[in-house]
Amino acid sequence: MSLNDKIPNNVNLSDDRRLMRALEQWQPSFLDWWQSVGPEGFQGDDVYLRTAISVHTDGWAHFDYVKMPDYRWGIFLTPSDTERKIGFGDHFGDPVWQEVPGELRNMLRRIIVTQADTEPASVEQQRLLGHTAPSLYDLRNLFQVNVEEGRHLWAMVHLLHAHFGKDGREEADELLARRSGDPDKPRILGAFNEPISDWLSFYMFTMFTDRDGKFQLYALSESGFDPLARATRFMITEEAHHMFVGETGCDRVVQRTAELMREGKDPRAEGAVDLPTFQKYLNLWYTLSLDLFGGEISSNAADFFAAGVKGRYKEAQHEDHVALSGEYVVPVVKGGALVEEKVAVRNAMNEVLRDHYVEDCQRGVDRWNRTLEKAGVSERLRLPSRRFHRQQGIYAGLHFDVEGNLLTGAEWEARKHEWLPSAADRAHVQSLMHGVHQPGKIAGWIAPPSKGINGQAFEFEYVRRS
Repeated sequence: MSLNDKIPNNVNLSDDRRLMRALEQWQPSFLDWWQSVGPEGFQGDDVYLRTAISVHTDGWAHFDYVKMPDYRWGIFLTPSDTERKIGFGDHFGDPVWQEVPGELRNMLRRIIVTQADTEPASVEQQRLLGHTAPSLYDLRNLFQVNVEEGRHLWAMVHLLHAHFGKDGREEADELLARRSGDPDKPRILGAFNEPISDWLSFYMFTMFTDRDGKFQLYALSESGFDPLARATRFMITEEAHHMFVGETGCDRVVQRTAELMREGKDPRAEGAVDLPTFQKYLNLWYTLSLDLFGGEISSNAADFFAAGVKGRYKEAQHEDHVALSGEYVVPVVKGGALVEEKVAVRNAMNEVLRDHYVEDCQRGVDRWNRTLEKAGVSERLRLPSRRFHRQQGIYAGLHFDVEGNLLTGAEWEARKHEWLPSAADRAHVQSLMHGVHQPGKIAGWIAPPSKGINGQAFEFEYVRRS
């Protein structure tokens, strides 16, 4: 088997024998990791998957049946732009870097490792979900997300191996050593240590947590370190499907619930997800994902922007690319009350990115509310305050209701299960999780999709069980 068959790439890997040998040595460890903590019980099945074979429109979305361990995980960067300049920060207008500047080595390594760590983490979180998939369509979508997270890991590992020497190789090994939820070697970010044992959580994760990934990737795609920018630009094309799975999956849950409500039935009694429970799961995963952006006031974010390594969402749309002037207003708690505090815009870069994220999430919730409206259901879903249930940033350790009002610790303990899933809520959702693995069949708690994948019907055999 040629190198390009083993590791498909457009980075001329065969011309760099040192890098080639390093990645060939890492590949068996990756496959061992995939077999041990990847999707359990389906490794021998033929899955109708999309595989990237090039970055071009006729090659990045090739569909065919493949067994997941044989998936062609590869390394793809968008084409190089020799005229590209750094678009923001203190190096605004300078040529982009093809190699890591020495003074930015630790900063860039930290950013790449943190992004890389999310990719295997989500696979580990979702490894048992296949057994309770509500349809073969959904089973296939789960596996598509999983293999693409694996490819995104390859993209980041290539950067570590190619540009960070021994340190990079050690970091790449550590990416396969940490485990989601492990008390001794957990994943780096909190949301990626949360268990995902049911499909409602999976849809929420791909709706909200993968949407955080979208905005983080957009910010990194502006990076003055050109290989990182080019790698993340291609990852964005695949991330869109992950968010599609989450947004439409949640919409189909809402649709089924609305159908039962329109018939005058209690969704919970009928073996579906009632709207209050759906709202609690929304509150949980949205707020866990808000934390992934980091603190509202952050010197690290300012340093990343100043150094030209991490920009804003679609930086070209901003007028001031240096951002040395201007302020951002952040509500902070002082003396037991919320007061507005002005901070330098560079120190609020996490919050600027979070603004775009909240707006994008609202579009998804609006879609679900249109589904309720169309069914004649008066209830509506909503995003909670971005201060609610926060574990990171200036609101960590404080308590707020979903409107963003301050609560005492006692008030929070008394009311938290009005807003977050209780043990009974989780037990009910878990009770609905029974696998449906026959073509054209679907579980009773979710509506079928409006169309299939790649022009196929819902009844198509998306996974051929071995």
